[in-house]
Amino acid sequence: MDKRTVLDSTAQSSEERVLLGHVWDKWQQTARQNIPTVTAFLSPHEQAAVKRLLQTVGAENDVFFGGYDSAERRQLHFLPDWMEAPDGDAVTALRCSFYHGDKAPTHRDLLGSLMGLGVTRGSIGDILVSSESADVLVASGVAEFLLQQWSAAGRTPLRVKVIPLTELLVPPEQYREIRDTVASLRLDSVAATGFSTSRAKAAEAIAQGRVEVNWTECRKADRTVEAGDVITVRGAGKCKLSSVGAPTRKGRFPICVKRYI
Repeated sequence: MDKRTVLDSTAQSSEERVLLGHVWDKWQQTARQNIPTVTAFLSPHEQAAVKRLLQTVGAENDVFFGGYDSAERRQLHFLPDWMEAPDGDAVTALRCSFYHGDKAPTHRDLLGSLMGLGVTRGSIGDILVSSESADVLVASGVAEFLLQQWSAAGRTPLRVKVIPLTELLVPPEQYREIRDTVASLRLDSVAATGFSTSRAKAAEAIAQGRVEVNWTECRKADRTVEAGDVITVRGAGKCKLSSVGAPTRKGRFPICVKRYI
C-alpha cells in the first residue's frame, strides 16, 4: 500500500496530511519492530481523521487512551501482539490545587500557563477544572518538568502533585436539553434546533464549511443524522442528537438535542 496515495485520499488539509503521515510512521514502526508506539494527544477532530486512515489501511490492535473513559483528548497507542492494553504510565495525572479564596483559574488560564512554559499542545490531554483544584492529563515525558516548573496559572499560585488516574475528579457535563419536532433528520434541521437558529442560517453555515458531524467536516445540508451524532459549528459550539422518537401522525420526528454550555 503506497503511503502517498493513502494520505492523498484520506487527508482533508495539509495539516491533516502531516498528522496522518506521523501516525502512519508509528503504525509501521510497531508492525516492523513489534514494539508499542504512541502518538501525542489528539483532539476529537484529529482522532476522526486518524480513524479514517486506520480504516483505509486496515490497521489492527490500536487503542485510543486519554487517562479515563470519557476523555476528549486521547493518545493513539499501537500495540504489538504481546500487549493487550496501553501502558498506563503513558499518561500522568497532575492535580493543581489553589488556596481557598484565590481566584480559580479557568481552563484557558491553565492551558495558557502550560504553553507559556514551552509545553506543546500535543503533550497536554484534558484539563478538568473543579472548585478548588484542577486535574490535568499530560504525557508522562513532561510530568517531571511540570512538577518542578509549574507554580502558577496567571496570578494564581498552584501546588502540583501526581495523583493516580483512578482519583481523577471528572466534572459532570454542562448542557441544556432542547426538545423539538422536525420534518426530517436532515443535518440543517437538527443543527437549527441544536443552535436555536433558522434552518436557512444552519444551511449557510454548512455550505461555508463551518459544520462538522462527528468531528468531520460536512457540506451536505441534506445529510441524515442519527441519535448519538455530535454536531459542531465553528464559533458556536457543540451539540449532540441524544434521542429520536417515533414519527408523529403528521410524519414529524420528536428529537432531543443536548446543547453543551
